Amino acid sequence: MKNNRKESNEIANHINKFIRFYCPSSKTSSEHTIKSYRLALTLFMDFLEQKKKITINQLSYDCFKAATIDEWLIWLMTEKNCKPQSANVRLSSIKAFLKYLSIQDITLSYLSLAAASVKKRKAPKIKVQGMSKEGVKALLGSVDQSTKAGRRDIAMFILFYDIAARIDEILSLKIKNTHLNVPKPYVTIIGKGNKHRSLGLNSKTVQYLEKFVNEYHDKRPNEEDFLFYSIIKGKKKKLTQPAVTKRLKKWVVIANQLCPEVPITLHPHQIRHAAATHWLENGMNVGEIQYLLGHENIQTTMVYLDITITQEASAMKKIMTEEEVGKPKLWKGDIRKLRDLCK
Repeated sequence: MKNNRKESNEIANHINKFIRFYCPSSKTSSEHTIKSYRLALTLFMDFLEQKKKITINQLSYDCFKAATIDEWLIWLMTEKNCKPQSANVRLSSIKAFLKYLSIQDITLSYLSLAAASVKKRKAPKIKVQGMSKEGVKALLGSVDQSTKAGRRDIAMFILFYDIAARIDEILSLKIKNTHLNVPKPYVTIIGKGNKHRSLGLNSKTVQYLEKFVNEYHDKRPNEEDFLFYSIIKGKKKKLTQPAVTKRLKKWVVIANQLCPEVPITLHPHQIRHAAATHWLENGMNVGEIQYLLGHENIQTTMVYLDITITQEASAMKKIMTEEEVGKPKLWKGDIRKLRDLCK
């Protein structure tokens, strides 16, 4: 294949802008997700070079045809030993990039439309291992609050369970997003697609956060400082997900000995799942859970919590009945209390 310097330069520029500017500002603030996009595009370029003998200087828009993407998925699974779930994540990243191209140049829309026809690989459904309320109580009770790091951990874990936000959403919280000294305390979460949602805080959560802020931040905190941070070269930096997971595992080992219902392999996302499951058990409506979790589609919430069509229909009927009789919505009450977990 002949060199196509102009077109290859265009594509390289698009990739750079997609990863460095578009994704962080318009699509996601998650460093993990952005890293996943970068890895997918890198693997796609590796495939073109190794299997198609197409170098970076020979890159063209024709390289992103649906048939080529499909071959790439097969290559990922057979030669890179990617599991179907991982291959599907890579596919979503390529589709996101092609959608971005269509926004930048409408004449390239055909690539995104064609890629939409590439089917995901069949993958066994992996159910998130849940955790009972007793398990949550044991986990929170295992944290040693006599140390400064332990007091940070307990504040963070209680916040995880109270609002069930994604780990990156919580680690991305800044002082300016945390509103504790107001009649109804809340945090402003910046979720996927740069969408904002306000989540109310339980009184116990507020107490722990206030103590944490007083200990970890100045009397007049910088509004742009991350709520949870680590000191790197004398500067406050965003706490990383691996760092949180490492701290969580320390307490999980202790909690598991006290209560086998705490999974020894527990990770932060399971706390989010546990909270959402407990909301459902407490009678919270599926639609409200959808908002709190930041799911764009209620079907995502149903799959996430293994909610059946019958359960959804029942929940929707319950909302209609409340509206018809003029009763307060069931989910308007403070049913997200931590009860005695934090006592």
